[in-house]
Amino acid sequence: MAIDKDAIREHVRGILIALGDDPDREGLKETPDRVARMYEEVFAGMNYTNDEIAEMYGKTFKEEDTRHTEDMVFVKDIEVFSYCEHHMALMYDMKVSIAYLPKDKLIGLSKLARIADMVARRLQLQERIGTDIAYIVSKVTGSEDVAVLIEANHSCMTARGIKKPGTKTFTTTFRGKFENDITLQNKLLLMNTH
Repeated sequence: MAIDKDAIREHVRGILIALGDDPDREGLKETPDRVARMYEEVFAGMNYTNDEIAEMYGKTFKEEDTRHTEDMVFVKDIEVFSYCEHHMALMYDMKVSIAYLPKDKLIGLSKLARIADMVARRLQLQERIGTDIAYIVSKVTGSEDVAVLIEANHSCMTARGIKKPGTKTFTTTFRGKFENDITLQNKLLLMNTH
């Protein structure tokens, strides 16, 4: 699915009119085009399914020593942003941490960050971001043992409605051994606090 920039331009112009402003005034003349280009960039993840993202970032390396099945790969504080699908409001100061227990394949660390970034570049819910990332990482690595921790501010909470600045939302997504192994969960949560 390609993002339709022409339709975005037309609708942004309509929104400006609906707000009571003049889209032909100097400061707003190029706003519909700027918004269309921005949306194409910030919503780039909407062009791809989770399976397509897994294919895009699916290069792995063979792990020769698979004896240590409890060894954990953990990448912390990947900074991304997203937009809440309920209000199209910014989710900001978002930090994603991803952990997995390797089977026989390792994924490049930068690929984990690219997966998190692409998944976030959609109209999303924070909970679904964790689920989508866990699915993709599991598909790429072949490991069902995946965890995703996310911390974010939501402008739909901080700038409108209840207006509670500084409010953070934390979500956890645990798959495989992370779901039931309390020791593994505690180890992960402890590493995430440092």
